[in-house]
Amino acid sequence: MTRARDLRLPTEAPPEDDPRQRAEGLRNALVVVLAVTSGAADALGFLALGSAFTSVMTGNMVLFGVATAQGDVNGMLLTSVAIGAFVVGAALGTRIAGTPVSGDPVWPAAVSRALGVELVLFTGVGIAWWAFGSELPTGAYLPLLAASAAALGLQSSAIQRFGVSGLSTTYLTGTLTTVVIRLTSGHGFRAVRHSAVILLGLIVGAASMAALISLAPALVPVLLIVTVAGVLAVVLLRREELHR
Repeated sequence: MTRARDLRLPTEAPPEDDPRQRAEGLRNALVVVLAVTSGAADALGFLALGSAFTSVMTGNMVLFGVATAQGDVNGMLLTSVAIGAFVVGAALGTRIAGTPVSGDPVWPAAVSRALGVELVLFTGVGIAWWAFGSELPTGAYLPLLAASAAALGLQSSAIQRFGVSGLSTTYLTGTLTTVVIRLTSGHGFRAVRHSAVILLGLIVGAASMAALISLAPALVPVLLIVTVAGVLAVVLLRREELHR
């Protein structure tokens, strides 16, 4: 008796060999790398640029409220600048990357353009960091924090162009909530695996940046630049697959 799998037409590929499915898997892996960037940038802002975040804007709002109650003008300034820069970056990212449209490829070219601007901003942060060496003056906190927050705002809105629910590199409290809801509802780990890996990427990025700040400060900007540049390089090398 002929087995069912032998009845498949020669031109019909099994689901795991579907080109778009493979492209989506690659896209999801690249999003994890960008989550590493987010964790690293947040750790940099909190540990070395005045104790403000670059992507966790709800955290900055809380810090702003605390600083206001305590009369901490410096804390109010830092957090408000980070929030404002993130908003500007998110708006710019939306203008560059656009919003999801019917017929979008797995990785729209506009997303790469937005990430290219993010790379320029992080490169500027790196140049300034290396220029000051290990003695970063307090006066440099605001511009470097603003540039980093704007870069993460760009990244955050650019990822929304994918139009995939729950796919984010900055709004990760929502991702954690989704993981808890699905697991509590009886779904297996497979259903939340990618979300869990994104959260892990955030933690790895933060831990890596903290280690670099303590042990190899000259390499601090490298982590930000290499992760974003690496994503863009992969997209360029695999453009036929990702732009289908």
